[in-house]
Amino acid sequence: MKTKLSVRDITFAALVGALYVTLCYFGNIFGLSFGIFQCRFAEALTVLPFLCPTAAWGLFAGCVLSNIISPYGLPDLIFGSLATLAAGLMTARCGSKWLAPLPPVVCNGLVVGALLAWQTTGFTAAFPAAFAFNALSVGGAELLVCYILGLPLLEVLDRSRVLPQKAA
Repeated sequence: MKTKLSVRDITFAALVGALYVTLCYFGNIFGLSFGIFQCRFAEALTVLPFLCPTAAWGLFAGCVLSNIISPYGLPDLIFGSLATLAAGLMTARCGSKWLAPLPPVVCNGLVVGALLAWQTTGFTAAFPAAFAFNALSVGGAELLVCYILGLPLLEVLDRSRVLPQKAA
């Protein structure tokens, strides 16, 4: 099935990407965007594909541009960005507003948690413990951002009807 994208959808995706980069770089000023205890304010935007599925691609582009400055290098640029894309595509398929923040929490907790564990321990005997710790810390911060900031954002934008809505 081929979907025709409107100029409004593409523009919205581009705006989401630009806002993601801006918020991520702003958070990096305070040391919040990267690391074991990362709290990216930009991740609140990961709920937007629930209303407008093309936002997933804007999030992906924004994450790629943000991860260029990641201290974890090319693996974070590739796998961290792909985790955000996967989360956005899954969020677009969520049936409930309350579940929309969950895919980013799970995807980033698992993927970024594994990436951070690999960066610090390699695939040694310490990897499982490091993975569990990192997955919980990244996933926990993601949970806070997505549910405390993202869910209210989703509610306000859904009620305002200013966004391109996904087809019923």
